Amino acid sequence: MWWRRVKSIPRSAPVILLLLTVAAATGFAAVGHLVSRYNANQQSRGRTLYQLGLDYVRSGSYDNAIAAFRAALSCDPGDSQYQLSLARALRDSNDPRRLDEAESYLLALWQRTPQDAAVNLALARVAAHRGSIEDAVRYYHNAMYGVWGSDPDGNRNKARVELIEFLLKKNAHAQADSELIALAAALPNNPAAHLQAAQLFEQAQDYAGALTQNEQALLSQPGNPSALAGAGEAAYRSGNYSIAAHFLHDAVEADPGNAEARRLLDLTDLILANNPFHSHISDAERNRRIAAAFAQAGNRLSACARQAGVDLSHSPTVSASPLPGLQSLWLLAQPKLKLLRAAAAETDIPDAVMDVVFQIERQTAATCGPPQGRDLALLMISQKREAAGQ
Repeated sequence: MWWRRVKSIPRSAPVILLLLTVAAATGFAAVGHLVSRYNANQQSRGRTLYQLGLDYVRSGSYDNAIAAFRAALSCDPGDSQYQLSLARALRDSNDPRRLDEAESYLLALWQRTPQDAAVNLALARVAAHRGSIEDAVRYYHNAMYGVWGSDPDGNRNKARVELIEFLLKKNAHAQADSELIALAAALPNNPAAHLQAAQLFEQAQDYAGALTQNEQALLSQPGNPSALAGAGEAAYRSGNYSIAAHFLHDAVEADPGNAEARRLLDLTDLILANNPFHSHISDAERNRRIAAAFAQAGNRLSACARQAGVDLSHSPTVSASPLPGLQSLWLLAQPKLKLLRAAAAETDIPDAVMDVVFQIERQTAATCGPPQGRDLALLMISQKREAAGQ
């Protein structure tokens, strides 16, 4: 019987201690096994919840994503990726009340690894959500020069593009210009990167920079319709109409369906055909263009007066409208047209006549709305007079 066997076991203390030790070790091993299994199950459950959270993010369901990431984090509180993803979901939920919580998770991660580019980028986006230029610039720069897990050059460029877009949105043009210069200096040699940079330069109203970037894209991909149209528009916006005509003509040939490029080309051709200050035309052609512009301005003034219900015969001193005053200037300048042919090359008569034309075009645009056709061409020449002469 079993009790007889028990009685046969020696009762000495060492034996009892050995038995208790074996029993304890067995118990600890069993408990350790259970704990390991529990931790493994929790980690497996955490990974499943994390993947579920990512699926919710992709579908734009941020409330569900936040719940899933919180649950994943409860399964594995030390996982930094779960913390980062939860912080991103809190930030991107577009609930301002959640930004503080998102920032607290990110700052905790930043304190552990301040050189982590992904964490700095996430903090930069929190600052951008808040509209804080100073914090956004600091964290975006940290991200650019931090440690990336893959494709560091590509990720740095993306971070800088984000920063530029944010600065332009906040009208911080001086800071955006500095970042644009840095971006252009580090661009990879591919058309897509140059086209993106060209769009940013155009948003910043740096049309010379936009033209350069479109030209860079054309160097590696000649005939690219987007680069041709972009170069043409940039040259047009900066008043370089001869260059604009060249690129816009090629853009329309490359993409006949580009209505905007065709519109700009037609207007550019009008400007080039009517500009009396172009350096490569004869004196006779200059005089012809001045006379035609003067007559066009007179017609525009009369049409605008009819539209506004203004009597041009009224004295400028009693009229509330500036149009009768312009009519007086136009009538006073009329005799000068006869002197153009006999005028010396250095005379100021052409400038005096065209100043009246430009005053009429600017004031009628303000009074009667944007002009069309030749009147628009003359208005553009007045705004870009120095560049238009080239």
